[in-house]
Amino acid sequence: MKNFHLTICLLFSLSLTGQQFYDLNTIQTIEITFAQSNWDQLLDDEKAGEENYILAQSVSINGTVFDSVGVKYKGNSTYNANQTKNPFHIELDTYKDHDYQGYKDIKLSNVAKDPSFLREVLSYQILGQYMDAPLSNFTNVYVNGTLIGLYSNSEAISKTFVKDRFGSKSNTFIKCNPPAGAGPQSNDFPNLVYLGQDSSDYYDAYELKSDAGWQELIDLCDTLSNEIDAIESILDVDRALWMMAFNNVFVNLDSYLGAFSQNYYLYRDDYGRFIPVVWDLNESFGKFAMTGSGQLNGTAAMQRMSHLQESTNASYPLIRQLLANPTYKRMYVAHMKTMLLENFDNATYAATGEALQALIDDAVMADGNKFFTYANFISNLNSDISTGGGPRGENTPGITNLMDGRSDYLLGLTDFTAAAPSIVDPAVSEPSPVVGESVTVTAVIAGGSSVTLGYRSTHQAPFTKVTMFDDGANGDGAANDGIYGVSIRITGTQTEYFVYAENEDAGLFSPQRAEHEFHTIAATTSGVTAGDLVINEFMASNDATVADERGDFDDWIELYNNTSSPIDLTGYFLSDNPDNLDKYDIPEGTVIEGNGYLIIWADEDGDEQEGLHANFKLSAGGESVLLMNADTVIIDEVTYGEIETDISYARLPNGTGDFEFASPTFNAENTVVATANPQAVSIGLRVSPNPANGGFYLDFDTPQNDGRDLSIYDITGRMMLQKVIRGGHWIETADWKPGLYLVRVDSGVVKLVVE
Repeated sequence: MKNFHLTICLLFSLSLTGQQFYDLNTIQTIEITFAQSNWDQLLDDEKAGEENYILAQSVSINGTVFDSVGVKYKGNSTYNANQTKNPFHIELDTYKDHDYQGYKDIKLSNVAKDPSFLREVLSYQILGQYMDAPLSNFTNVYVNGTLIGLYSNSEAISKTFVKDRFGSKSNTFIKCNPPAGAGPQSNDFPNLVYLGQDSSDYYDAYELKSDAGWQELIDLCDTLSNEIDAIESILDVDRALWMMAFNNVFVNLDSYLGAFSQNYYLYRDDYGRFIPVVWDLNESFGKFAMTGSGQLNGTAAMQRMSHLQESTNASYPLIRQLLANPTYKRMYVAHMKTMLLENFDNATYAATGEALQALIDDAVMADGNKFFTYANFISNLNSDISTGGGPRGENTPGITNLMDGRSDYLLGLTDFTAAAPSIVDPAVSEPSPVVGESVTVTAVIAGGSSVTLGYRSTHQAPFTKVTMFDDGANGDGAANDGIYGVSIRITGTQTEYFVYAENEDAGLFSPQRAEHEFHTIAATTSGVTAGDLVINEFMASNDATVADERGDFDDWIELYNNTSSPIDLTGYFLSDNPDNLDKYDIPEGTVIEGNGYLIIWADEDGDEQEGLHANFKLSAGGESVLLMNADTVIIDEVTYGEIETDISYARLPNGTGDFEFASPTFNAENTVVATANPQAVSIGLRVSPNPANGGFYLDFDTPQNDGRDLSIYDITGRMMLQKVIRGGHWIETADWKPGLYLVRVDSGVVKLVVE
């Protein structure tokens, strides 16, 4: 092992400010309380049957207590009814709408395969530098006051995860694990082999997590095997290459690379591309030894596993087809080399491993249900161990013993020693362009025969790729001077870009972690800078919220001016179609005042009504809303999923925040909390009758001696009533206008319709 000096301050790059659920520096504490003393038997019975959740009386996370929570055992080879320490899946919102710091699903692994306790957490920490991956750390788990042990706590690949990382959650979503479990007893592997057009042929290998999507999976498999030239239209190839590079470098064989081709997810983004997400790394760093071609017997064999493992095996079309493309192969090797140089060749991974080991030392010692000895824990970071502990008693490579040897081996191969191009000084001709202008991107390249620029103006969009030239005609200086250039049009307030250069032997990215990381160009918009003018709120299904001038309850879009000065919207556009940006031309002379709001009705009534009525309607099933300046440059864009009737999608905080489903605040500040309001449920807040005609009775289950604060607002945000109440209360509405009102008691909010 390479020597290094370590000061254990535990300031890792993934650490978050303060106490966070996946803070790498802190061991979390989870306490589960069951009313039943035979809770373990109940969980075992469900695991053996339907695998439903058992109602836990409460779950405490770092002192925050949630009542009525769903808990079950999870896992395949790490679960055993005869062991005390089984893996848990806690679902905070099974019975009530709970979440902890935005997380609802908690996946706790029991470290049954790993004497070092480090494999899963350390692997995710490194993987997250190169592709979207779960966060992961450690937690002590107690049940009914008894310590069960130290667990690894890894972020669930859920709809919450894909919404956060990829901007949507309602598209095709596939767990690439056989529903019945993988193993030698089965030949149903999620290896993306094309099995024909009958979706039932795929059921035993994949688990669909969305309402539909089998045909889209079939299309991916078909494209991969039969139309590889079209693969970038249906697969995020770069992320697939990063996944392949990670699995190979880390000898992570309980993965797509290994015998069962499993443990990853596929989510199809809003641009029609499947994005792979790596999952389940408890057997990374060589703990699982079965490849698609046989067993790797011993650490030395793992150190020398081919970097092209399975590249000629038809059972692995993702690897075989991508690596058959010379450019994809060079990109793959470049990604592998980046991982090796940034983590293993310089021994930073070992420093992180030692720091994590020091962090959990006392917790491992206190874990009376661990599957290996404390001595195994201490030694396995560096040294191989052979033990009968754990579900299987195979040899477990020492992490640094394996990876130092593997790094040396790979970096010595011809594909890795081949001279790659150099990329110096990527630059932009105008560092602060105006949106709609063109700029020239240049870079100094040595040793490259082909140079490509990838760029995009929307963060999750695919990169557009264009060739850069050294011909003296593309803003690149003189011909053949080693400066490559290309002109691109700036279409958004932030453009992300990378440069890729290659020759016949090797390739290189700038930045080297591209496409996960990138250079940026910040732009302004025709006098309106980014964020000055925004889509602030809209409603796609208006049944009783607010009516237009003619009394129609139509869809509406609210714009907001974040500046103190008026903005002239003459020539600006609104659209619900990215392919038709100038669909609705905002009328000449339309001005939105400083810190003001502007409502545009989306009702297709522009030819029939005066005022601002767009020539399109919004879909309650989900689509996009786009705002363009006079150059048809997108200055704000929102993509949304299904929206309930009389629920809006609004920025919270007003004007600057992320979009959330909310109680509408038409033409007013977005201050009302989202309608999924646990506080209203917890105090049993009720209004009846609803709709009200002349008045309604307000009641709640949990009075308090000093009273509760009541406030009622109309849809414009005007306060109708404010007082302190201590119990049920009749409220007159005879003088109120018909429409939607928001009734707030403390922080609980319910909707009231007045007829």
